[in-house]
Amino acid sequence: MEGIVAAGHPVSAEAGAVVLRAGGNAVDAAVAACLASWVAEPLLTGPGAGGYLMVGGGGVEEPVLLDFFVAAPSDGERAELVPVDVSFGDAEQVFHVGASSCGVPGVTAGLEEAVTRWGSLPLADLAAGAAALARDGVALTEIQGYLFEILEGILVSTPEAAAVFAPGGRALRTGETFRSDELAVTIERFGRDGSAPFMTGDLAAATSEWVLRHGGTLTASDLSSYSVASRAPLAVPYRDRTVLTNPPPSAGGTLLGLALSHLDALPRSGPAELIAAMAAAQDARTPEFTSRLGSTTHISAIDATGLACAVTCTNGEGSGLVVPGTGIHINNVMGEEDLNPLGWFHAPPGTRMPSMMAPTLLLDRAGAVQLALGSAGSNRIRSALLQLLVNIIDNSMSVHDAVEAPRLHLEGTTVYTEPGITLPPLDPPLTHTPFRSRNLFFGGAQAAAANLTAAGDPRRGGASAAA
Repeated sequence: MEGIVAAGHPVSAEAGAVVLRAGGNAVDAAVAACLASWVAEPLLTGPGAGGYLMVGGGGVEEPVLLDFFVAAPSDGERAELVPVDVSFGDAEQVFHVGASSCGVPGVTAGLEEAVTRWGSLPLADLAAGAAALARDGVALTEIQGYLFEILEGILVSTPEAAAVFAPGGRALRTGETFRSDELAVTIERFGRDGSAPFMTGDLAAATSEWVLRHGGTLTASDLSSYSVASRAPLAVPYRDRTVLTNPPPSAGGTLLGLALSHLDALPRSGPAELIAAMAAAQDARTPEFTSRLGSTTHISAIDATGLACAVTCTNGEGSGLVVPGTGIHINNVMGEEDLNPLGWFHAPPGTRMPSMMAPTLLLDRAGAVQLALGSAGSNRIRSALLQLLVNIIDNSMSVHDAVEAPRLHLEGTTVYTEPGITLPPLDPPLTHTPFRSRNLFFGGAQAAAANLTAAGDPRRGGASAAA
C-alpha cells in the first residue's frame, strides 16, 4: 500500500488516493483532496477560503504548521453586512454575508507553499482531477444537500451565487449535481500558474474589484501583501506521547493543549474526567477564543514513508459574492459574529482572524508520526480531537472505532452527549442535553494512521480511501 487519505467526502478522499497511486506523497495527496473538496464540498471551502496545514514525518526535518487563514482586509467605508437567518431545525442562527464580510483568502498561497516545500508531483497534476470533477459534476450527498438547504438564503442572495448554487431558482438538493465550468478553469489556472493569479494577477484584480464594487474593502494590495506564515507546532506531552497542534495566534490548538494537559494529570479518562478537562479549557477561553463557525472541512493523509499531512480549510458560510467568470465564492469570515467579539471590523488590516481549527499530529514514544488528524465543527473541534486522542492512546481503539465512538461536549454549563455515553451525576450548574442519535454537531474528525488505516467521520459524510 502506498498510503491512505481521510476526508470529509468520498470524492475528496478518492482524489487524494489517486495521487498516491500515481506516485505522489502524502502532501500531494492532501492538496489534491483539498482541490477536489472545492467541488465535492463547495459550501465549506474553495479558492476564496483560508486554512492551516501541518506536515511532519517521512524525512521532514522538523514538523511545520502553515498558517494561510483569512486575514482582515483594509479599513474604509463599508456597506452594511447582510443578515441571513439560518434554521437548524431546533435552533436558528443569524449569519452575516455580503461584500463587507469578505476577508483576505489565503488557501491558494498555502497549498502552493505546501507543494513547493514538500510535494513530489507537479501542481498541474494535482489539480487535474479536481478540474475534471468540476466539469463533470458531483452529486450532492445527504450532508451536502442539507448544507445547501439550510444555507439557501445565502446561496440566492446574489444573482451570481444563485446561478452557481441555485439554478432554476432554488438551491440544489440531495442527489442533484453541482458542476461549474468556470470553477474548472480556475482550478486549472491554479495548477498551471500557482497562486500568482489569485494574489497578484488577474483573478486577484477581479476579486478585489467585485468586492469593492459591492461595498467591501478587500483591495488588490490586501491580496498582494498576503503571505503564508510558517510556524513551529505547539507540542503537548500526553501520557508517553507528544501531540503537535496549531500554535497561537490560532485558539483551537491552545485549548486542545490545555485540555490534554489537564487530563494528563489524571489517572483515568472517563466521562467525568473529560468534562473536567473540557471545563478547564473553557475557563481559559477569552473573547478572542470564541467561535461557533462550523462550515469547515478537514483532510488527513499519510504515506508509506511515514510522511503525514493534516489540513483544515473553511469558507465560513460563504459571502454570497461569486466573482463573475471564475467560480470563486469569497469567504464571509469578517461577518462571523463569534470571530469579532469586540464588534465588527476591529481587527487591524492584515491580522489573521481567530480560529478553532487545529490540524494535529500524534507522535509515538520514539517521536515518529503515529496519526494525522483534524476536525470540522468550530468549538466542537477541540472536544472531538480530545476524545479521538483519548480513544486511541488511553483506550487502545483502532482509528475507525475511535472516530465512530460516541462523543460528549461541554458548552457553557451544558453537557451534550451522543447515545452510548453514560454520565456520572452532574453537580449544578451543569445540565445534560442528550442527542437521540449521532449528530454532525459533535464535529467531523478525519484521521489517518502510520499503519495505513484511516477513518472519515460519518457524522459529516467523511470517508477514507487507500492506495
